[in-house]
Amino acid sequence: MTKGEETRQMIIKSAAPIFNKKGIAATAMSDIMDATKLSKGSLYVHFENKDELVMTVVDYNMQLLGSRVFETLRKASSAREKLIAYIDVLSTPVNPIVEGGCPMLNFGMEADDTNEVVTKKVHEAVVLSQQIISDIIKKGIDEGEFSNEWNYKDFALVMFAMIEGGQLICRVARNNRKMQVIKANLLEQISRWEL
Repeated sequence: MTKGEETRQMIIKSAAPIFNKKGIAATAMSDIMDATKLSKGSLYVHFENKDELVMTVVDYNMQLLGSRVFETLRKASSAREKLIAYIDVLSTPVNPIVEGGCPMLNFGMEADDTNEVVTKKVHEAVVLSQQIISDIIKKGIDEGEFSNEWNYKDFALVMFAMIEGGQLICRVARNNRKMQVIKANLLEQISRWEL
């Protein structure tokens, strides 16, 4: 990696939690300058403008979330274990796996009416997340772990929505207790379809 590429990566890593915590509109380039100890001119050597940095940071945060979820899923063997791992990795919103909380929730809520490109990126991540859950269940059905009567695509949507809703509830309550209620409910629903 060249010195320029290293600097660009340092800017992205420094900016990612700031944008995820403060939001796109509330984050100023001066915030990024403070975090990186770089001048505005130095930042603009690596990013044409704030919008370019935003797009890169959104991608970075989404990839970070995805990689941490996939890393957890790889450790589980059965479909049931993978579903539980998916729930578990996202069950501590007060201590999130991505600094600042779930980037899908954070960027999605801010950008839905203001930034079509970010909205599209978040939508793609939401669809992918539901597809991951759906694929886990489908594999479990194919391998005889779950009943083939299970409407797994609808459940994937409900599971995703419950987890994301739990993220919001827990973050504003500043505790993870409600996520335990959601987890127990999801586990009960999963057990109904086990063979």
